[in-house]
Amino acid sequence: MFMWWSTVLLLGCVLLGADGWPVKEGFDFRPYQPLVRLRHKQEKNHESSRNRGYLGQGGHFGSCENKYCGLGRHCVVNGKTGQAECLCMEHCKPHYKPVCGSDGEFYENHCEVHRAACLKKQKIMIVHNEDCFFKGDKCKPTGYTEVKNMLLDLQNQRYIAQSKDKSVGEKMALKKLLVDEMFNSFDSDNSGLVDINELSQVIKRDELGKEPSDCSVFDLLKYDDYNGDKHLALEELYRAFCSCFSLLVLYFWADEDSATLDVVQLNLPEDQKISTTAATVGQSCVLSCAIQGTLRPPIIWKRNNVILNSLDLEDISDFGDDGSLYITKVTTTHMGNYTCYADGYDKLYQTHILQVTVPPVIRVHPESQAREPGVTASLRCHAEGIPNPQLGWLKNGIDITPKLSKQLTLQANGSEVHISNVRYEDTGAYTCIAKNEAGVDEDISSLFVEDSARKTLANILWREQGLGIGNMFYVFYEDGIKVIQPVECEFQRHIKPSEKLLGFQDEVCPKADGDPVQRCVWATAVNVKDKFIYATQPTLDRVLIVDVQSQKVVQAVNTDPVPVKLHYDKSHDQVWVLSWGDMEKNSPTLQVITQASGSVSHHTIHTQPVGKQFDRVDDFFIPATTLIITHVQFGYILHKDDPMLQKIDLETMSYIKTISLKDYNCIPESLAYTHLGGYLFICCKPDTTGAVLPQLIVDSVTDSVIGYNGDVTGTPHISPDGHYLLSIDDAKGLMRIQSITVRGEIQDAFDIHTNLHISDVAFQPSFTEAHQYNVYCSSSSQTDVLFMELSSGKVKMVKSLKEPIKAGEWPWNSKNRLIKDSGLFSQYLMTPSKESLFILDGRLNKLNCEITDVERGNTVIWVGEA
Repeated sequence: MFMWWSTVLLLGCVLLGADGWPVKEGFDFRPYQPLVRLRHKQEKNHESSRNRGYLGQGGHFGSCENKYCGLGRHCVVNGKTGQAECLCMEHCKPHYKPVCGSDGEFYENHCEVHRAACLKKQKIMIVHNEDCFFKGDKCKPTGYTEVKNMLLDLQNQRYIAQSKDKSVGEKMALKKLLVDEMFNSFDSDNSGLVDINELSQVIKRDELGKEPSDCSVFDLLKYDDYNGDKHLALEELYRAFCSCFSLLVLYFWADEDSATLDVVQLNLPEDQKISTTAATVGQSCVLSCAIQGTLRPPIIWKRNNVILNSLDLEDISDFGDDGSLYITKVTTTHMGNYTCYADGYDKLYQTHILQVTVPPVIRVHPESQAREPGVTASLRCHAEGIPNPQLGWLKNGIDITPKLSKQLTLQANGSEVHISNVRYEDTGAYTCIAKNEAGVDEDISSLFVEDSARKTLANILWREQGLGIGNMFYVFYEDGIKVIQPVECEFQRHIKPSEKLLGFQDEVCPKADGDPVQRCVWATAVNVKDKFIYATQPTLDRVLIVDVQSQKVVQAVNTDPVPVKLHYDKSHDQVWVLSWGDMEKNSPTLQVITQASGSVSHHTIHTQPVGKQFDRVDDFFIPATTLIITHVQFGYILHKDDPMLQKIDLETMSYIKTISLKDYNCIPESLAYTHLGGYLFICCKPDTTGAVLPQLIVDSVTDSVIGYNGDVTGTPHISPDGHYLLSIDDAKGLMRIQSITVRGEIQDAFDIHTNLHISDVAFQPSFTEAHQYNVYCSSSSQTDVLFMELSSGKVKMVKSLKEPIKAGEWPWNSKNRLIKDSGLFSQYLMTPSKESLFILDGRLNKLNCEITDVERGNTVIWVGEA
C-alpha cells in the first residue's frame, strides 16, 4: 500500500474562518500582475468585443479603454453614435458570497448589490449583519448554531466510540475527520451530494425532531447551500461547521485505496510575497492577489490588521471573482501596506506596498515687486509633492543656473533666488519650476527695477490691488483690535472698543454694567481666506466679523452662550463655533456659519438638534487643508467623559458614525492628523488613577484603532506637510519628535527634554533647507521661546520675553501664551506677554521688537497678501 505525507490544507474547517465561503471548482485563476488602471477591469475575452470599441464610419475610435463606469455598470460602445456609454450590467459573474443590502434585499454577491443600485437608481449600502440572512425566519443565528453544535457533538460521540480501541496512529490512518464522517452518514446513496430527502432520513434516524426549536437540520440546506443547487457538497458542509469544529489538522495520512479527499492547495511564488504598486493621486488602482490554487477560498484583504472586505468603504471595494482590491480614487491616506490571503489560510499571505505619488504644487512670493537699483531683492518658491520635487528657476524663459554669481545666488536648496545690488537688467519674470515623477508645476514672480520704484506703474498696480493692506498681524486685546506691520513694528490701524460696526449702531465692545472701563474680552479668532477675520466675544455670546479690506468690523453674529472656539473649514467655506453654554460648560453646542467668505448677512446653524448626537460636546477637531490636500470631508467630535470619537460629515454637518475607544479606556483629549497614511493621533485623558496612556492611532480609512503609538504620550501636533509628529508631555518635560515617511511609516526621530511648560507651538518653513520645517514653542509660565529644527533636532532659546498671562486668568483654552506664525513666506512670529507683544524674526532666530501697552493680547491672527 502506497502512503504519503501531505502538507496540503483541508478545506473549510482546517483553517477557514467562521464566515469563510469556498469558491467553486474550475475557477479561472488569473496570474498575478499588479496594475494601476484608469478604468474598470476589462471583461473576459469571450465576452462581446463591444466593450473594446471599434472604428466608426467617421473614422473616430469609440473606445471603452479609458472610461471608468463605476460599480454595477460597464462600458458599451453605442452602435449608432460610436461613443462609449456606461450602462447597468446585464448580469454578474456567478459567484456566491451572500450579502444583504440596505434596501432589505438579499444578494448573492457584492456585484449584484452594485448592479441593483444602478438599476434602481439609488444608493444601496452593504449591510454586514448576520441577522440579515435570517430575515423573515424564526430560525435565528444562535438557534442555528445550536443545531450545528448538536450535530457535531453527536458525530463526535460516534467517532470516539468507534475508535476507542485504536491507537492514535490507527485513528489517523483509518478514520477521517469528524465532518467527513458526518457527510458520509448523511449521504446515504453515496452520490457525493446530500439532498432534502437524505436530511429527512437523518432527522428520523437520529430522532432529531423531538426537542422544540425554531431551527432544524433542514436549515443546513437553506443557509449553507452556497451554489444554490439544492444539495450539500462536502466542501459546503465544511463551511457550515467551521465555526463549531475545534479539531485542527494540518497533516494527515491518505492512501491510494481510500476515497479522494477534497483539499485546498494554495501557492504563492516566493518573488511575489511582497509587491510594490505606485499610483498617482486621483487615479484608480487595482491590487491583485497572487495567491493561487485549487478550490481557493475567497480572498481577504487587510489594512493595519483590519479586514476590509467586511467594511462598506466609499473608496475601497473588492470584486469577488479574482479577489482584487480596487481603490476608486487614490489619495495620500491610502498609502501603506495591504495584505491578502485566502479566507481561513492567513499563514500564507501577500503584502502589497501602495506608494502614492503627488504632482508638485507651487507657491511663489512675492508675485510682483518693484525695487530701486542698488537694493536687495529675494524671490522665494515653496513646492510640495510626493516625492519631494526638484526646483529650478528661469528668467524670461531661460535657465538662470549658468548666470549664477556673487550678485545672483540660489539659497535654501534652490528655493530662493537672492539678488544683491539689483540692476536694471535684473528686471524680468522669474519662473520657479517644480518637478517630480508625478508631474510638473510652475509659477512666476515678477521683479521690476526702476528709479523711484514707488511711482512705477507696477508698484501702483500692486498697491491698488490691495496688497498693501496684507502681511499684517491682527491682535485682539482689551482695548480693541490693533493691526501691526511686523517688519517695522508699526501700527496700521487701531479699532477701539467704542467704534461702531459698519452700518450699525452696535459698538465693537459695549461697556459692561458695573465696569468702569470699556474693555473687550476675546477668546479665539480665525482667518477666512485673507478676506475676513472671525473673532469670538464669549461674554457677549457673539462672533464679530472684521473686513480685512476696509479694516473695519462689519457684522456681529449671535451664537449660543459663551462661544470659545472657532475653526474655518476651507473645504466648505464654513466657520464652526463651539459654545459652552455657561462658564461651567453645562450645555455645550456646535454651530456653523456657512458661506463664511461671502459678503452676505451671516447667521449660525445648529449641526444637530440639541440633545441628540452633539450633546455634551467637549471639543471638536477638523483636519487642516494643505497645499496638496485641498479638501477635507470629515471632522470629529470629542465628548465629555466618553471613550469615543464621533465622526461628522462636514458638508451635511451631520453625524456619520461612532469610533469606539472603549477597549483602550481612552477618553480623547486632543487630536492631530497626518494625510500621509491617514493617521489620527489621539492624546487620552489620564485615567481615574492618574495614569497616562500612550497616544492611540486611528486609521481614518477604516475608522479603526490600530494600536498605541509606542510609548509616546502627550499632546500631538503635526507639521503642515504632514511629515513630523511633535508630541508634548508637560508632566514628563518631554518633547517626542517622530517622522512620517512618504510610505506612511511612523518612525522615531529624537527626544527633547525641557522644563519650559509649553503652551503653544507654531511651525515655519525652513529658510536654509527646502522641504523642511522649524518649530517655535512658547511657555505657559516662563519668559523664553524654544526654537527647533525638526530635521536635525538643533535647539535654540529666544530669551527674556516677559511673563505670559497667568493660566488661571485665561479660561478659554490651555494656550495662555499663544505663538502665531505668518504663513509660508513671511519670516515673523508673534507671541504676547501679559502686557506687551513680541515679534520674532524667524530667519535670524532672534527678537525683532517689543510692542508695549497691549494688555491680554492673547488672540492673534496673521493676514497674508489680502
